[in-house]
Amino acid sequence: MTIIEPHIHMYSRTTDDYQRMFSNGIKACVEPSFWLGLSRKSSESFFDYFDLILDFETIRAKRFGIDHFCAIAMNPKESENAQLANSVIDKLTDFLKHPRCVALGEIGFNNITKNEEVAFERQLHIAHTLEMPVIIHLPHQNKVKGIQRTIDIIKNEGIREELVLIDHNTEESMVYARKTNSWTGMTVYPISKLTPVRVMDLLKIYGYEKMLVSGSADWGISDPLSMIKVKSTLEAHSEPNEKISDILFNNPNQFYSQSKNWKPDLALVPLNPNQFQR
Repeated sequence: MTIIEPHIHMYSRTTDDYQRMFSNGIKACVEPSFWLGLSRKSSESFFDYFDLILDFETIRAKRFGIDHFCAIAMNPKESENAQLANSVIDKLTDFLKHPRCVALGEIGFNNITKNEEVAFERQLHIAHTLEMPVIIHLPHQNKVKGIQRTIDIIKNEGIREELVLIDHNTEESMVYARKTNSWTGMTVYPISKLTPVRVMDLLKIYGYEKMLVSGSADWGISDPLSMIKVKSTLEAHSEPNEKISDILFNNPNQFYSQSKNWKPDLALVPLNPNQFQR
């Protein structure tokens, strides 16, 4: 079964992970911009990072058989520095036009502060203006407050909700997310988010339509094969193959197909290691 990983931070993963992903059926992935573990002090460091994931990371992934795309944004965790956030957001459009960029993201909330909200609103407006998909990050804490405020901001902006992915939902936020016309994202992450079994239980309650599941693997304790674990869990509980295909391929493909740049090459094959150098 061909799998699309719709949210993963490969900048922080090793090449071995690409090999493991490909051998398990993951043929395309999307890498949203994120916090690197240390808050950056200059807008130029953001721009270098954007160039790296848009260009080098695409080449690295392709060598191992995976078509790699990006979402570009000023992430919520670093948006508290308003001057820095504004200087980055002012230049975002240049990177959003890159042929490997298929969405604006991640944006949203971390601590649900005023400065985060301003950066969120500015970037959501850019996505609205460009009519491009947008990935919204729900906070790790206070998810109910976070999603309620997030929904207000989406409605105030007036962006087509079909372009919006509200990501990192758990049981407490799901009831609010499913009342919108936005796409709903769930993340399999060992500590702070969901297990494959919890994902399955939520799918049984809320259905598969407009649902996305990802591993969001990064430099923390995480797993680039989380989608494979979801597949195994659903199969073990006799979920229909067509529903499993929706979660692993059809839904992420449909969401990102709203971008003109989403044209994944699912027939890539890994290069012979002798064909390239580090």
